[in-house]
Amino acid sequence: MRILHTSDWHVGKVLKGRGRHDEHIRVLAQVVEIARAERPDLVIIAGDLYDTAAPTADATRVVTRALSALRQTGAQVVVIGGNHDNGPALDALRPWAEAAGIVLRGAVRDKADELLITGETAGGEKWQLVTLPFLSQRYAIRAAEMYELTAAEASQTYADHIARLIERLSDKFDQPGVINLLTAHLTIVGASAGGGEREAHTIMGYAVPATVFPRNAHYVALGHLHRAQQVISPCPTRYSGSPLAVDFGEEENISSVAIVDVAVDKAARVRDVPITGAIALRTVRGTLEQLATVNLPDAWLRVLVREKPRVGLREDVQELLPNALEVRIDPEMMPDRAGERMAQRAGRSPRELFGDYLDSRDNADDGVRELFDELYDEVSTVSPGAERSGV
Repeated sequence: MRILHTSDWHVGKVLKGRGRHDEHIRVLAQVVEIARAERPDLVIIAGDLYDTAAPTADATRVVTRALSALRQTGAQVVVIGGNHDNGPALDALRPWAEAAGIVLRGAVRDKADELLITGETAGGEKWQLVTLPFLSQRYAIRAAEMYELTAAEASQTYADHIARLIERLSDKFDQPGVINLLTAHLTIVGASAGGGEREAHTIMGYAVPATVFPRNAHYVALGHLHRAQQVISPCPTRYSGSPLAVDFGEEENISSVAIVDVAVDKAARVRDVPITGAIALRTVRGTLEQLATVNLPDAWLRVLVREKPRVGLREDVQELLPNALEVRIDPEMMPDRAGERMAQRAGRSPRELFGDYLDSRDNADDGVRELFDELYDEVSTVSPGAERSGV
């Protein structure tokens, strides 16, 4: 059978105040065109359809139309919720999804068996797919308790709970003649972050070893990390990556979807198909004179300015580069006074500490200091102990 594996669409993303609605329409239209050309039996979307838990009507319209279009290619479509998605809200769309022939699993609920999806291709290949939406640490414990798994104590690590859940959900992977698949929204130890993920859900407390996946799985389709990559695992395991660079930390990523050919008696073969519908993200640096020579009219820009901070500098940069979404002083221009500041911090007043901060940024604008004094005086009037407590 053939699978199209994608994830981390992040529809509704706003980049430094700039909406990306039109980019998402182009990107997802390209994903649909790839599905029409490749004719997969199954499309797996491994979480983070949306960028926020409260998507706008426009974002919802883009996602539902894309899912419907993928289903209309003839492929079976399975979707799980990610950490950016509102799992219960996705599950509220299940009546619509079922009517459209789409399998939607937004969150882990009280019936474990509904997380195992079974199907058969037009060519007669039988398959089964374990679907594991994103689980917070708290809900990982609850899920373990719901399924009456042993030793579901809170003292166990997140990885322990995920391992036991996957073992429970994949207990039917021993059936002969069936392709065993698994999709999850997880951080795997040793995998490379794409650069724009939500840090709280990628730190080591949420990382699990690849050994949680069963050896008899024919393919594991992961979402959560935005860089397309293979994972060293007991079975073929891959992140598809995001089909567009979500933030400037991802500007070097190659956006793509994964096409997977897999059979019961053959190893999965994976190839990435590039997605080019989004506007490129680029970082440029230099003095104003150097920035005046930059010619990147078709990219969103992050600009690191090699000038001293001053009022109006941002506006001068954006006049030169209208596509500059982020303008910052180049960190290399900042003096390294961290050690000196730490040694002097004890016992200093908030005014003195703020003055140190401005000095560290070479900001000599007296108006900023005066404004801080006015605001601090207001706070101190409301809370007389503020300066004594160091607030």
